[in-house]
Amino acid sequence: TTIEVTVRRLRLIATSSNLDNTEEVTKFLSDREAKNSYIESLANAYFRYTKYNNIDWEQPIIKRSSQPPYVPTTEEITALVSDAGKKYSLILSIMKDTGMRPIEIERTNLKWLDLNRGTINVETAKHGNGRSLKLKDHTLAMLKEYIGSNTFNLNDNIFPKVKTMRRVFTTLRTRTANKLKRPEIRKISMYSFRHYFATMLYHKTKDILLVKQQLGHKRIENTLIYTHIVNFREDDYIARTATTKEETFQER
Repeated sequence: TTIEVTVRRLRLIATSSNLDNTEEVTKFLSDREAKNSYIESLANAYFRYTKYNNIDWEQPIIKRSSQPPYVPTTEEITALVSDAGKKYSLILSIMKDTGMRPIEIERTNLKWLDLNRGTINVETAKHGNGRSLKLKDHTLAMLKEYIGSNTFNLNDNIFPKVKTMRRVFTTLRTRTANKLKRPEIRKISMYSFRHYFATMLYHKTKDILLVKQQLGHKRIENTLIYTHIVNFREDDYIARTATTKEETFQER
C-alpha cells in the first residue's frame, strides 16, 4: 500500500539524515545514486512527511529519464522462462503472453480466470483500465496444472507477492546471464516482460489503440513510447481498437 511504501522510504532516508532537517534530506536525495524514478519516490515520501508534520520544504524537481525502456529479445525471454522452476516459468509466461504488471500478477485470484476461454480478466492496477487478456495454449495448460496441484479459495491470491517474485527473479536473471555469458540479461526486470509484450504486439498489428487497451493504459501518451521502440512511421498507425472481446483476440 501507499502507506507501507512511504514508511519504507522514510526509514531509508532516516538511516542517513534527520527527517526534521530538510537540508540534510535534500542533500541525501541529491547524493543518492539510484534511478531518477526511485529518487522521486523517496522525495514524494518525504513530502508527505513534511506536510503531515507542518514542516516547510520545497520538493526538488527530479528530471525523469527520456530513455526508452529496455526491451529484451525473444531469445532472452525464452532463456529466462526455460531456466525458471515450474511456478516462475508459469508467472513469466503469463507476463510474456499478456503484458500484465507484476502487481496484477500478485493480485490474480480464481475469480479473474476463465479457464474455458483461456483468459485472465484483470482488474485495474495503477489507476488503469481493466481488460480481458488471452493466454497461449501452453501457458494455459501450465496454469491449469498449477491450480490443480494447489488448494485455493475463490478470493485467494494464487501467486506470491511482488517483493518475493522480484527476489526470485533477480536470482534467476543472474544465473541465466552467467550461464549464457550474456551480461546484458542483467538489464531485464520483471517489468521488461510487459515492455516486450507491448513492443511485439505493436510490431505485429501496428494498432496503437489495441496496444493501449491491452496494457490497460488510460492515457495514449503512455503507450506511444512503443511506437518509437519499433520505429514505425506515424502514418503507419492504425487508428482503431477492438469493440468486443472476440474481435480483440482474432488473428491479425
